[in-house]
Amino acid sequence: MKKNKIVKGQYGYRDAHKKTQLRNVIIFAVLIIAVLIGRTFVPSEDIKKMMIVSAILLVLPMANLASPMIVSWKYKTTPKDFHDAVKPYEAKFPVLYDLIITNTDLIMPIDAAVIHPTGVYLFCPNKTIDVKKAEKFLNEILIGWKLDGNAKVMVEKKNYLNRLASLKDVTEEDDDGSAEHVKSVILGLSM
Repeated sequence: MKKNKIVKGQYGYRDAHKKTQLRNVIIFAVLIIAVLIGRTFVPSEDIKKMMIVSAILLVLPMANLASPMIVSWKYKTTPKDFHDAVKPYEAKFPVLYDLIITNTDLIMPIDAAVIHPTGVYLFCPNKTIDVKKAEKFLNEILIGWKLDGNAKVMVEKKNYLNRLASLKDVTEEDDDGSAEHVKSVILGLSM
């Protein structure tokens, strides 16, 4: 029986994605080594040269897989106790887990992102992150997609959970229908 695939935004995604990326990098490495070893058994110099070029060309997609894997390697799946604290809000609001949002200046591990009509509330366990820069980046992206620029990045777990507890349920009057669009934009920003 095949297990359900964990997709971006689901709890456990970071660890599952790392395993997939590592498997793919290993497959490329084995292919490159096989091509280089196979080269020794080929008598034609022209074919040997083509095999070297093939090995070099295989390195490029492997590097494209390996570089984000290396950057994200230290970020593990959201701790279970934090997930359990946020899980009750899934019934009320869209919640995303295990994201890593990057731009040229920032790498933001986002353990949870709650999408609410009053804002997008993101918890980043990296206390050294420049919160103002992160919020500015996220809000510029949201505004660029013609959404409300109301992203809030929080680095204190207690403050984040208190903020979630203070969120009011979404009524039909409050729901402008943008939650799914905001969700897709946030997912698109994550690696």
